[in-house]
Amino acid sequence: MLFAHDTEVALAAAVALVNTEDDGGLDSLSELEDFVTAWGWTGSRRRTRAELDSVRALRPRLRAIWSADVHEAVRIVNRLLSEAKALPQLVTHDDWDYHLHATPPHAPLADRMAVEAAMAVVDVIRSGELDRLRTCAADDCANVLVDLSKNRSRRFCESGCGNRANVAAYRARRAATT
Repeated sequence: MLFAHDTEVALAAAVALVNTEDDGGLDSLSELEDFVTAWGWTGSRRRTRAELDSVRALRPRLRAIWSADVHEAVRIVNRLLSEAKALPQLVTHDDWDYHLHATPPHAPLADRMAVEAAMAVVDVIRSGELDRLRTCAADDCANVLVDLSKNRSRRFCESGCGNRANVAAYRARRAATT
């Protein structure tokens, strides 16, 4: 494991959230509910259109981290933490051992999502691993990903882009030999 478990989960959740921007996800309150449930977000929920809109508005702010240099990533992270008035604390709940939360459970969902992502990126930056935050290498895909492989070899998102690229390369090799 490269990062602590909660950091890796927060990074994966941030990737999933950012990638809903291009795949048409989070268009309804029910889709937000499914997303929150799938990623195990705890704390209060308003279940309003305003909450959905604030979560949707977070996506481009997080996406900007994937194309930022370290100094710009730090500015984005610090802004997210400051706006949410983050105050890191150790907590335990559900099946999780002690980990960091930096917002109270009653904070708005978008603030909790922003801070979780920002705190995870803090670990990435402090470890000198910002280059593990990547955009999918497929020409027709703008999804983001986190490369947690030991050899830093992950190039494609989880939307099947790697499989499509491999099939295309196979077909191109086969066509070249005929």
